Amino acid sequence: MLALRSTVGAVARRTRTIAARTPSTLSRTIPKAATSLALTSSREYSAPSTDNLSTRSTVVQLLSNIGSKREVQQYLSHFTSVSSQQFAVIKVGGAIITEHLESLTSALAFLNHVGLFPVVVHGAGPQLNKLLEDAGVEPQFEEGIRVTDGKTLAVARKLFLEENLKLVEKLEEMGIRARPISSGVFGAEYLDKEKYDLVGRINKVNKEPIEAAINAGCLPILTSMAETPEGQVLNVNADVAAGELARALQPLKIVYLSEKGGLFNADTNEKISAINLDEEYDYLMSQWWCRYGTRLKIKEIKDLLDGLPRTTSVAIIHPADLQKELFTDSGAGTLIRRGNKLQTASDVSQFSDLAKLKEVLVRDREGLDAKATVDRYVDGLGSHEFKAYFDEAMDALAIVHPPSSSSSLSNLATFTITKSGWLTNIADNVFAAIKKDHSKLVWTVKEDDENLTWFFDKAEGSLSKDGEVMFWYGIENGDEVKELMTEFTQHGRSMLGDANLEARLHRAAREASNGLSASLHRQNAPMRQQARAFSSSARPTSKTARRSARVASSSRGYATTTNPNPPFGSKNSSNSQPARVALIGARGYTGQALISLLNSHPNMDLRHVSSRELAGQKLKGYEKRDITYENLSAEDVRRMSEKNEIDCWVMALPNGVCKPFVDAVEEGKGSNNSVIVDLSADYRFDSKWTYGLPELVTRSDIAKATRISNPGCYATAAQLGIAPLVPFLSGQPTVFGVSGYSGAGTKPSPKNDVENLKNNIIPYSLTDHIHEREISNQLGVEVAFIPHVAMWFQGIHHTISIPLKDAMSSRDIRQIYQERYAGEKLVKVTGEAPSVKTISGKHGVEIGGFGVHSSGKRVVVCATIDNLLKGAATQCLRKFSPFLIAFRTPNLCTENMNLSLGFAEYEGIPLD
Repeated sequence: MLALRSTVGAVARRTRTIAARTPSTLSRTIPKAATSLALTSSREYSAPSTDNLSTRSTVVQLLSNIGSKREVQQYLSHFTSVSSQQFAVIKVGGAIITEHLESLTSALAFLNHVGLFPVVVHGAGPQLNKLLEDAGVEPQFEEGIRVTDGKTLAVARKLFLEENLKLVEKLEEMGIRARPISSGVFGAEYLDKEKYDLVGRINKVNKEPIEAAINAGCLPILTSMAETPEGQVLNVNADVAAGELARALQPLKIVYLSEKGGLFNADTNEKISAINLDEEYDYLMSQWWCRYGTRLKIKEIKDLLDGLPRTTSVAIIHPADLQKELFTDSGAGTLIRRGNKLQTASDVSQFSDLAKLKEVLVRDREGLDAKATVDRYVDGLGSHEFKAYFDEAMDALAIVHPPSSSSSLSNLATFTITKSGWLTNIADNVFAAIKKDHSKLVWTVKEDDENLTWFFDKAEGSLSKDGEVMFWYGIENGDEVKELMTEFTQHGRSMLGDANLEARLHRAAREASNGLSASLHRQNAPMRQQARAFSSSARPTSKTARRSARVASSSRGYATTTNPNPPFGSKNSSNSQPARVALIGARGYTGQALISLLNSHPNMDLRHVSSRELAGQKLKGYEKRDITYENLSAEDVRRMSEKNEIDCWVMALPNGVCKPFVDAVEEGKGSNNSVIVDLSADYRFDSKWTYGLPELVTRSDIAKATRISNPGCYATAAQLGIAPLVPFLSGQPTVFGVSGYSGAGTKPSPKNDVENLKNNIIPYSLTDHIHEREISNQLGVEVAFIPHVAMWFQGIHHTISIPLKDAMSSRDIRQIYQERYAGEKLVKVTGEAPSVKTISGKHGVEIGGFGVHSSGKRVVVCATIDNLLKGAATQCLRKFSPFLIAFRTPNLCTENMNLSLGFAEYEGIPLD
């Protein structure tokens, strides 16, 4: 198969679908670093103040609670790739200033704290109507435009200045420097003096006052008043002023703040998530519900975007959701962009410019033989069936070969896309078009492809061999998967698509020293363990569910799920070799739970179990091999590491004990290839170690990590219970936690003495508990934690009191949690408060309750977790594979092991 390498680096998808529309799935694509964009000005402006820089990291941490750190960093890189004035134009309606000033100023403060300077222009229409009504002046409109006589203009000018100062002063109160700009920016002529009187048509935009404000470190706050060359002030609609400002500044984003939070499909009453105008404008205009204000808005935005770079997009959003719209893949309002119309060709003669086609195929290839290799490929296309998908500028090109007599699968042979193509969302549009035409598809990508997770998201299954990953979708028959696996392991790519064509192309590529190779990239670095040798026992993978868009967070990485009837067992595994595991310290409850999980894990091979107290005894509960407890010393561990005998070391030791063993592993020459997962608190605050909580930490970070600190069980449930509301906090959350006595360990103490606990509950470490520090450190906010131990054996319950800065309803909060954790197989959001009885023995966290105080500004959230499963063992095992989660108890440990060792995230974890 011939596959071409993309020219761009990381990409984050924003997948949104217009309600009640079937033609295509709409998605957003923003690259990791969009530098040197061809916009009008390259002038750089001053950096934010020292105070702002000092709080930037804190704000980024807070933003990471509505999306992943990867998303936040990508969008920050994108937004800061242009001069400050070209980040965004934000139009603020008068009703927003009146009803949502707190949300508006908080959102603008967030942007400023990360060094961004949106240009804000506001109106005051509702306030003006009220003032005129109180003054006995009846507002007059002609064709939707306010007729403005001298008296009306006088009232409007005074009102605009008052509203402008109200916004500026509120920002200043929050420590944000802002500059009111009520004149000198918009030049105008009379729109139609006889008809509208003192209403202007903007014919000039002076950028100097805006640049001066930004240079001084101030947010520019503009009114929508304009002046004629003679100095006559004219009234201008705020939407019109924002549009003209955008034409002059050519920003990356144009934001219209709206109380409704977006445009709605009146047929379904659902919010329209995204619109690609080039593809969908005619379709939308033909819909019966697209009329009145919605129709006019879409038309005006199309006229505006037609004159701006394709990198510019429009967002219609509520101010409370502005951060989510700008910094997450899923967004929150309605995103409108031009997009690109796609073309197709099924014969070489249908390409209007064959030289251009070859140029596109060559552009990603290095080496002197590039042209010759591409010539041979195009010659092969001339005599074989194919379908090509591309845009007019050929920023994206995909070539698919249909099923042949020897295969029922279509083959994606070539996929190449430029940076411009990513910025204008062609990648997802092309793939959607391919999927519409081809019900079954297979393709191959290099395993070090930076965008590997993009392909995992598009695929329903995958298989790895010899540095390549084969993906597919549309295969439902187990025998078909088995046949595909056999062909791939025996023959590699030559079996894909038309056998003769593929063999010919494969030979042509082999003839060159650098054959045309893999395709796209996304921001997932090479998966560390994929280079492991591929064996005949390789397992195919299968994905049955996707993550949905989130309200309080977009997807961080991706979640894999277990097929109820998997043909061969694992999902999205990149490693086919069993991992050799050593468990250091296994006498406690967590160690026993982890041993049980490893026993049922198809890809984990437990080799050594160390326990000083049990040395010499036979290990019970593990059936794969006979194991005797050992009393391994640090020197024993060093020798084993030197010989590279172990793939993963699990440290199940008390706090403060494991450092000599970690040092011993790192002294051995095999330390670079082995993973260490520490269940204690010793490394949870060490920046060199990855914190293994996949629902809140980027999964790719865990997958790449070799040193993973497993979260505490208390801390896991508390963080998951608080994280979705971090952006809405007005103060310190308080966590009242109660654990069963297994959480007190196996060493006798009053906290695990059943007689002492009978009819009793014991508080302990009432302040400064290590979990209090852990929770606060990871969430980026101060949290109070009050632990207790009770009579039951296993399971933890948290009752969490959370103060809110704005009034919210229980339903709103529950929706935030449901959408934040959508697709997370080990987090369940319920309406009722969960109970310890229902969570005990299960591999997950349950969150519910959502009791809101009568003020609307305090909510009580309840969270439960089994400290012996999701709290530790499950999270640990998830971390052991490049696609698993972190370590909460044996369950979390399992997740982390899976992720870091290249196995499916939930492999070996019962998802009951």
